[in-house]
Amino acid sequence: MTDGKRRKGLVAASALLGGVLVLSACSSGDAGASGGGDDKTSQAQVDEAAAKETSEAQIKITPKDGSTNASINNSAAVTVSKGTLTEVKMTTSDGTEVSGEISADKTSWKPTTQLERATKYKLTATAQDSKGRAAHENASFTTVSPANSFIGTFTPDDGTTVGVGMPVSINFDKAITNKAAVQKGITVSTTSGQEVACHWFNANRMDCRPENYWQENSTVTLKLALDGVEGAEGVYGVQQKTVTFKIGRNQVSYVDAQTKQMKVTRNGQVIRTIPISAGSPENKTYEGQMVISEKFKETRMNGATVGFTDDDGKGEYDIADVPHAMRLSTSGTFIHGNYWGAKSIFGSVNTSHGCVGLADAKGAGDPNTPGAWFYDNSIVGDVVVVQNTGDKTIAPDNGLNGWNMDWAQWKAGSAV
Repeated sequence: MTDGKRRKGLVAASALLGGVLVLSACSSGDAGASGGGDDKTSQAQVDEAAAKETSEAQIKITPKDGSTNASINNSAAVTVSKGTLTEVKMTTSDGTEVSGEISADKTSWKPTTQLERATKYKLTATAQDSKGRAAHENASFTTVSPANSFIGTFTPDDGTTVGVGMPVSINFDKAITNKAAVQKGITVSTTSGQEVACHWFNANRMDCRPENYWQENSTVTLKLALDGVEGAEGVYGVQQKTVTFKIGRNQVSYVDAQTKQMKVTRNGQVIRTIPISAGSPENKTYEGQMVISEKFKETRMNGATVGFTDDDGKGEYDIADVPHAMRLSTSGTFIHGNYWGAKSIFGSVNTSHGCVGLADAKGAGDPNTPGAWFYDNSIVGDVVVVQNTGDKTIAPDNGLNGWNMDWAQWKAGSAV
């Protein structure tokens, strides 16, 4: 058969089928217009058929695909509407799987562990609608890096019991320039109802306290809502945490360098008077209200670490086993046991390099010494008030000693 005869035969066959394919889609003229309408009908049928196969479930992954500087607390989340989640998988870039949990109603998912900073994560999610049709979604994001984030190291610790003088003290690992925003993300409240104000000592430290010592037996709550807060240009907070601590009994001890006695009061009543030896006339002890910030059953004290050196550069003293030592300042002021001095000095002469000494035994093993008794009956946050030394008042930021600033000055250091 010639090409012409074959072409005529195909046209005839097409005509017998109703003329639907008489002309190709590329043809022009009236017949071509009619053919275009048939194509639209055919496409609609295809779309309708495809729609019947497409799941109605709509999956949403946050943060958006490709995000950077994502939160380590709240970023990762998967939700679905018009369906239920059947599987969610989250992994790091090296394939390590992150544990997570689908909600009871199967409409959301979150990780069950905090994410790491500067880490790329990938999320894949599958859901199905009421007809069992599957839907899929994928996304990847990178969490905020240490260089672009800040954290605050705080004291006291969650769940602890502390003395009435213990402030909330927060030290940030980056300089904070947007102090107001950061302070607004931090709240401190107490069951006693006392007003609490915060004071910035510098760009890295903020302390919070009431006007007077905390009410004994109250509970204090610190809330850090700093996740995503911009503390400085391009530097964001990552913490989201609630901390509670209890205030114990009200113990304040009064050291008098003139009488060389310390009166220990509890709830306003003197429970014991202890002979002491304060700083010598050449090395006077700071005056003021000081808060016990650390306790050590034994510790080493080397004068070279605080500027007391001999001509050879070595410390004027180096005692490896100072018993029952409790820190009162960052600069090295302690109240501690003393076993190397004659018992006669306590209550009669000031001999130290600035610390407050109590009679004690080597090895910190004798519970009957004044040093051991005071150590055993003191907790972090108790107040030691030092008087009549002839020295200046300790700086409020030297240790946890903001009580040496009056209330008006304290509140003036707030950023909000």
